[in-house]
Amino acid sequence: MKNTQAPQEVVVTGTATPAPRKSPFVRKFQRDWQLHLLMLLPLIWLLIFKYYPMYGAQIAFRNYRARAGIWGSEWVGLKWFKRFWTSPDFAKILLNTIILAAYSLFITFPLPIIFALMLNVVRNEKFKKFTQTMTYIPHFISVVVLVAILNQVLSPVNGLYGSIYRLFGGEGYPTDIRSSASAFRHLYVWSAVWQQLGWNSIIYLASLSSVSNDLHEAAQLDGASRWKRVIHVDLPTIIPTLGIMLILRCGHILSIGFEKVFLMQNSLNLTKSEVISTYVYKKGLQDTNGFSFGTAVDLFNSIVNCILLLTVNWISKKASKDEVSLF
Repeated sequence: MKNTQAPQEVVVTGTATPAPRKSPFVRKFQRDWQLHLLMLLPLIWLLIFKYYPMYGAQIAFRNYRARAGIWGSEWVGLKWFKRFWTSPDFAKILLNTIILAAYSLFITFPLPIIFALMLNVVRNEKFKKFTQTMTYIPHFISVVVLVAILNQVLSPVNGLYGSIYRLFGGEGYPTDIRSSASAFRHLYVWSAVWQQLGWNSIIYLASLSSVSNDLHEAAQLDGASRWKRVIHVDLPTIIPTLGIMLILRCGHILSIGFEKVFLMQNSLNLTKSEVISTYVYKKGLQDTNGFSFGTAVDLFNSIVNCILLLTVNWISKKASKDEVSLF
């Protein structure tokens, strides 16, 4: 008798090999590959114009000759750094740079914060927009035009300054403020206030716009005045932003803008207006070994700025318990 039953299938039991799991970075890259592709252009720009020039920083340690090239020039170590440190101009230039940078930071950093807090209180939208527009406009004026305006206004011959002097009974021409060494720092800093006050307040106004009205209403119910609401509600909101901006400013505290200082500089105010950036420019073009010496001075400036950035970031990190820091 034949067996009519179908043969039973043999099922082999075993553990299936799981598919390899992709790392979180790979999954995010596959999901947002368009955004990563969009970042490619600024990354290429950063590599070409920021990282590739670091190759030339070794000029500071060589007796650079254009004909021999960078690698063909003689290695001299810290020769140019020692020359700058032992130069009779070192103390004067470094002191001028630090004083001008500290003065500028002390004035131009808090004023946009105060301006943003005051503007945030204004309830008349038309007046608020008009004020914002009028304070933003000077930012778009170039440094060359700004210095030209200063020269026209402060000219003792045909400027506003000389005209007002003669209008109130002055005889002849007044003292030229532009040639005064003691007035240089004030002109530099307060002209920067006029030019950048409105523009620098934008980021603080953006932070203040995120303040919830519920907080103000709760403070009003507790009897807080408008001034107390600014101090206890508005100001704490922008403290993280304030901390980050302060760290960034301290990171280039010695990098005083070359163009404005150089354009405002003359032989009479040189004792106060000569800073590291203008010194590098002059020495780099005038001296025989100017390229190496100028690079060494500028590299010294960058190292000091980097140290200041790390120090201020560390202090901010400890003071705010890791809430305000860049890294």
